[in-house]
Amino acid sequence: MAEAQRDIILVVDDSPETLSFLTEAIERSGATVLVAVAGDLALALVDEITPDVILLDAVMPGMDGFETCRRLKAKGHLAHVPVIFMTGLSETEHIVKGLEAGGVDYVTKPIAPDEILARIRVHLAGARAAQSARAALDTTGRTLFAVDRDGTVLWGTPQAARLLGGFTEPGAPASLPPQGAAWLRACLASAGGPALTLVDRAGTAFTFSFIGGTGDEILLRLSRDSTEAGLERLRLRLRVTGREAEVLLWLSRGKSSRDIGEILGLSPRTVTKHLEGIYEKLGVENRTAASVIAARHLQDLD
Repeated sequence: MAEAQRDIILVVDDSPETLSFLTEAIERSGATVLVAVAGDLALALVDEITPDVILLDAVMPGMDGFETCRRLKAKGHLAHVPVIFMTGLSETEHIVKGLEAGGVDYVTKPIAPDEILARIRVHLAGARAAQSARAALDTTGRTLFAVDRDGTVLWGTPQAARLLGGFTEPGAPASLPPQGAAWLRACLASAGGPALTLVDRAGTAFTFSFIGGTGDEILLRLSRDSTEAGLERLRLRLRVTGREAEVLLWLSRGKSSRDIGEILGLSPRTVTKHLEGIYEKLGVENRTAASVIAARHLQDLD
């Protein structure tokens, strides 16, 4: 039988006594311990191995724990790794500073073994539950992703990540485009808001929808703009021209020939000519039948 995978706990502290104490206690619990005696060493280590939990001393020479945490959290693969701060400081301002830097918990020294192990178990369970939820979204093909309050992408389903790539330059970190960041701030200020439509580098329109969120993780949805997606589907499935697809789309939405002409900037006679071509290609006799066919092909679009 294969051996169960051991949890990996990274301990970042410049005190040999603390490192020795925590290493012994954690290894007794069955986990694997990684050690770094400085923030820069921790940053280099996590590029090689991704820990399940990070115990981080807040006060260290050079780069302190708060800055170390911010840099750790800037790495995409660590966005959801729980960071527990350890320090002799207990003032409220330091606790708040640690949480704002990306920590999920805070323990003061001297550390009780049972307490730190219990906190590790709790945060491991929470992180795995969140990971399972994201994995479930991945399998459904949903284009969901989460950002922080500045619009930096924390995680996303594969489909969302692929589509978001169309809004950023190759190699650039994933984030909302400037217009999206402004829209996000407005949504947060009013606890919601209308969807935002933006065009990617290839000229394809997409819709950003605000779902909600807690703390610094805001859930958004990215989808093809329904009008653009509908036009493309009609062109491909019904073998109509681009202009015929536009007429047929608005026809399926209950618009009259006069309305379609105003929307598309066409004369009534031109709309009628396009309708005649549509009827012939679809093998129908009237606008009602054409509308029903179009609606059937568009029914599963958002």
